[in-house]
Amino acid sequence: MKRETRIIFRRLLIILLIITLGYFASRLTPQYSTNLLQTQKIATITNFVTSSAVPSNRANEEILVKRVIDGDTIELIDGRRVRYIGMNTPETVDPRKPVECFGHEASVENKQLVEGKIVRLEKDVSETDKYGRLLRFVYIGDIMVNDYLLRQGFARVETIPPDVRNEDQFISAEKEARENNRGLWSGCP
Repeated sequence: MKRETRIIFRRLLIILLIITLGYFASRLTPQYSTNLLQTQKIATITNFVTSSAVPSNRANEEILVKRVIDGDTIELIDGRRVRYIGMNTPETVDPRKPVECFGHEASVENKQLVEGKIVRLEKDVSETDKYGRLLRFVYIGDIMVNDYLLRQGFARVETIPPDVRNEDQFISAEKEARENNRGLWSGCP
């Protein structure tokens, strides 16, 4: 196990070095096309390094989170977007809707949990949603972020078949949050 840990640690260091080099190179290069090319190279190298740490099955992979979009959506270092399965947080980025109660708090919590970190993604049945986002259960270490956000009251259960593998677990997590007046259950109508 120690050998595997050292391999993963080396790969993480390589990723950080690549990102750092790409950042400084983009500051020195004024042309957009050069910056875009460097970003694509970084994403390709990062994807190779991270995907070689796990089985080649892209349904379950480990990868760096580039940024958090909102409470239930993230962007990966390679540009793909991931929508968390089985839950929904209040809206914060939909231009057609006002920011919903507890939406900002859910986004901040998600950001603290995963932004800039390596996460493990697990697929249920569907590959993507109608917007082209990957549908995944997201893990940081042993913590399933989907469950955590529900249990702490940052989200509500939203089951969309055929992705129902953890439906009972998520219903239980939401019930616990609601009964304990956590998060949105304490102050949102």
